[in-house]
Amino acid sequence: MANEDTQLPFDPASVDLDALLKRLNLANARRNWRTYVERAEENGWSCRDFFVLLVVEEIAHRQRTRLQRGTGHARFPFLKTIDDYDFTLQTTLRPALLGSYLGPELVSEGRSLILMGKTGRGKTHLAVAIAYRAIQNGFTALFTTAAELIEDLSTASQRGDLRKALANYLQPHVLVVDEVGYLSYGSDAANVLFHVVNERHQRRRPMIFTTNKSPSSQWGDVLHDADLADAIVDRILERGRLLIVDGPSYRTRHINSGSREPARISGIHRPDFPEPTATYRASSLVRLPRSSHTRSAQGSKGVSVRSSCRRSCRAAVALTAAE
Repeated sequence: MANEDTQLPFDPASVDLDALLKRLNLANARRNWRTYVERAEENGWSCRDFFVLLVVEEIAHRQRTRLQRGTGHARFPFLKTIDDYDFTLQTTLRPALLGSYLGPELVSEGRSLILMGKTGRGKTHLAVAIAYRAIQNGFTALFTTAAELIEDLSTASQRGDLRKALANYLQPHVLVVDEVGYLSYGSDAANVLFHVVNERHQRRRPMIFTTNKSPSSQWGDVLHDADLADAIVDRILERGRLLIVDGPSYRTRHINSGSREPARISGIHRPDFPEPTATYRASSLVRLPRSSHTRSAQGSKGVSVRSSCRRSCRAAVALTAAE
């Protein structure tokens, strides 16, 4: 009787395990369960240990896949994390000031951010890092430049497809708008940007802007409409903040570092004033006589001159080596 209770109601050998795992959408388990079985048998794992490994690996695989997919959809120009940023070059910006932007509350509370500073200070780096952290926290993100967004929506507005084009910028949880003020925009720049900011503000969707212009005093000129620019900034900062990114430029700090290191080409030291080679010294020491005999020899295909030159160069090289 006890033997009957321990028997399975089916024959395990007849079960197509790959098909069942496929129905359950357990892609990683379907690819690797045979390897896991071999490891379990070799190491004497319990059934629970085997099952824990199967589940943990499946979850890790799904997280990696989600991150890859989310990063691809975000269209980042590069991938940077907050750990890659060098805060030691900043005078006022500290990691603690970004704490609330690196957690789930960025999206749950609809927080926005404007990063302002001169070119090369790492504003785009920080914006990408914050958006990537949001993807790690399970949200979606989209990166675009101000010029791309404005041109896209302006063209759609002229075609009568503004509502359809707006959806691309309203759906992601986090929207990064890079380089506000770097380029010139069309006359309707403020109008189309206001549509994005206003609707995302109403939906409590976070926005991250980078700019080299003061939002309060210069965005009006940049967007060709001071009133709409004020309305845009007002909505961004209602649940957001303005952070100044200063310090030296990341791109040119090696030039201003004051280093006295000699220039390098392919890893080889190149002195500022290279010493002349022995051949160069020898040739510079030789002074060939311009006698009438030499001139006549030049007229005879220069044979005597070349012979005299070779003898003089050999003598000069020998003299240099002896020194």
